[in-house]
Amino acid sequence: MASGALPPGSLLPPMRELAGDLGVNPNTVAAAYRTLRERGVIETDGRRGSRVRSRPSSTPRDALRMVVPEGVRDLAEGNPDVSLLPSLDGPLAAAARRYAQAPTLYGAGPVAPELARLARADLDADGVPPGPVAVTSGALDGIERVLAAHLRAGDAVAVEDPGWGGALDLVPALGLRVLPVAVDDDGPRVDAVARALAAGARALIVTARAQNPTGAAVGAERARELRALLAQHPEVLLIEDDHGNGIVDLPLHPLGGVTRHWVLVRSTAKAYGPDLRLAVLTGDAVTLDRLRGRQRLGPGWVSRIIQYAVVELWTSGAVDRTAVARSYGQRRDALVEALREGGIAAHGRSGLNVWVPVVDETVVVSRLLAAGWAVSPGAVYRVEAAPGIRLTVSQLSVAEVPGLADAVAAAASVGAAGVRYD
Repeated sequence: MASGALPPGSLLPPMRELAGDLGVNPNTVAAAYRTLRERGVIETDGRRGSRVRSRPSSTPRDALRMVVPEGVRDLAEGNPDVSLLPSLDGPLAAAARRYAQAPTLYGAGPVAPELARLARADLDADGVPPGPVAVTSGALDGIERVLAAHLRAGDAVAVEDPGWGGALDLVPALGLRVLPVAVDDDGPRVDAVARALAAGARALIVTARAQNPTGAAVGAERARELRALLAQHPEVLLIEDDHGNGIVDLPLHPLGGVTRHWVLVRSTAKAYGPDLRLAVLTGDAVTLDRLRGRQRLGPGWVSRIIQYAVVELWTSGAVDRTAVARSYGQRRDALVEALREGGIAAHGRSGLNVWVPVVDETVVVSRLLAAGWAVSPGAVYRVEAAPGIRLTVSQLSVAEVPGLADAVAAAASVGAAGVRYD
């Protein structure tokens, strides 16, 4: 594979056949295949056999992003608006004073009691089923630990398509298989989830709100339909990613509690700052116990100083969630409306991003770059979904929307209107 003799997509011989050719024990070949799967070099699809992956799982999708030239407006990055993030000076100073009074030493609990209480109260208010609280170094860290707690190499995970590149990278990096699930403005389509579950998906990852890249949000009716479907598959692991908490004005419609094992993950990144590296999780007791047990053998815990700083942010009212959601919503809604008025299909129900289906991503991205706008190619976010581009509105002003909409319409003029993203 490294030499290119087995190019990406090549079907590998059955293990017993290869063992016979090499004159070795079949268990030796099985161990080699398992190691290759765990390292993300090959992927196995049941009876259809094993193939060389299209690219190493250690190569992040972010590597597909372009270098933005000086003077070009950058709408490709998914960062929040820095002007809407709170200052960390006061919260970190308060956390340091609290630490000085009672330093955290080995043997302390992994979650600060006040953080757990505040997080649980917030979850209760949103109708999330009861469960213990854990803290991880961001949403992706939590999702990885949950998947590792229940799945084995070769298991299949249903993932939104188009969806978050981090999740699409993480699943194969763990030696797991991605089963793409089509989405619409209300989140994962029920028929697509049903097909993935019928195909043997052991886990399902759902973005509750502010889905990246489409802006989808799971509505009340879709949540009822998904819960009814999941109730028929109680052994499926459900992971809900609510990273949009704090920056959206749409209500949460949680899915957890209908399967034996479930978690809901909430990151502080978008509302309070990516460098905090903190997410809170709740879920069933078995999953949370496994997660915390494995965490003890690695990092041990997320810094109590960071946890105390988040407590200060939550209790001080440093972020006006309503105002933040309104600010993002005004820019996003203005762009979606302007694009639709120009005959361009656009999707952005919540969050920081707008998704525009196009015929040819490369052409559209290149044309927009020449016009002074850098956008993210859809290849970063999709498996089987139709091409598209993602525009992040956090760096955009409402005054810039008409010019951007005209540029997108001109760049995507070749048959873009009416293209579906599912």
